[in-house]
Amino acid sequence: MTEVELNPDQNLPQTLLFQASHSGSRLDQFLAQAHPEISRSRWQALIEQGQIQINGQVCLSKKIPIQIGDLIGVEFPPPQACELVPEAIPLDVLYEDDQIILINKPVGLVVHPAPGHDSGTLVHALLAHCPDLPGIGGQQRPGIVHRLDKDTSGVMMVAKTEFALQHLQAQIKARTAKRDYLGLVQGVPPTPTGTINAAIGRHPSNRKKMAVTELERGRGAITHWSVQERLGHYTLVLFQLDTGRTHQIRVHAAHAGWPITGDPVYGTTRKVAGHSLSGQMLHAYQLTLNHPLTNQQLTLTAPLPPPFAHLLQALRRQT
Repeated sequence: MTEVELNPDQNLPQTLLFQASHSGSRLDQFLAQAHPEISRSRWQALIEQGQIQINGQVCLSKKIPIQIGDLIGVEFPPPQACELVPEAIPLDVLYEDDQIILINKPVGLVVHPAPGHDSGTLVHALLAHCPDLPGIGGQQRPGIVHRLDKDTSGVMMVAKTEFALQHLQAQIKARTAKRDYLGLVQGVPPTPTGTINAAIGRHPSNRKKMAVTELERGRGAITHWSVQERLGHYTLVLFQLDTGRTHQIRVHAAHAGWPITGDPVYGTTRKVAGHSLSGQMLHAYQLTLNHPLTNQQLTLTAPLPPPFAHLLQALRRQT
């Protein structure tokens, strides 16, 4: 396979062009092997939509065998109209180019529209900041690669093209994108480092909560952790995710016996060192990824929000 062209122009459908250097694979297999960062099911959907050509002819069958020298063309569909109204909400942009944007999400900002949050979300802000974003990955979550809870701050990556979206999602699935979180937990982990491997699913009696469950009732979840600083009855912990389940760090930390400080769902919200807490002390501190086009490794760091930093300073003064 030889990659001939990649056109990331946002004003045109993104195109890819391949020439087959071997035969025997059927079309969807060939495409998945050529660009494994895009799922095979996504390639199959593009075939069904008429977005794939073989030697200049549209192909609607995923089973067509590829021959040596075949020229395979791909046109990602252009962004579709979005019903959401852009809102000029300020964004703390850490990095941006024509493929991706990485932002430092503040505490209190909901990522995408949901019941009770039909305006004022990160998506609304992104639509105002990136006019070409609508339609990338769906109308309700355009460009969203992963999410953070409302009261969790820190680095988030957003795709500005369909190609980038598929590439970044594949990095998360393959665990090549590294996500580091800092959390202040209530309690003292028993060892300096460890791993929590416990499935997460819906709480059996409270559908708004998640809980550690049997694997048959949930999905596998793995969280690595290491102690950064002991502060009396509190501990600053670095968390790294192998998976991205809903509320994963919060659920795993509570299950381990040291919940995230200020967590209103899985812990307590009492005052700490004289500070009233408005949410959980959990921050997406650092994100490492490979750029979808250049494959250059990028590492972005977001400073702790002031309430989190001030609480740490108060605890240090007490210890």
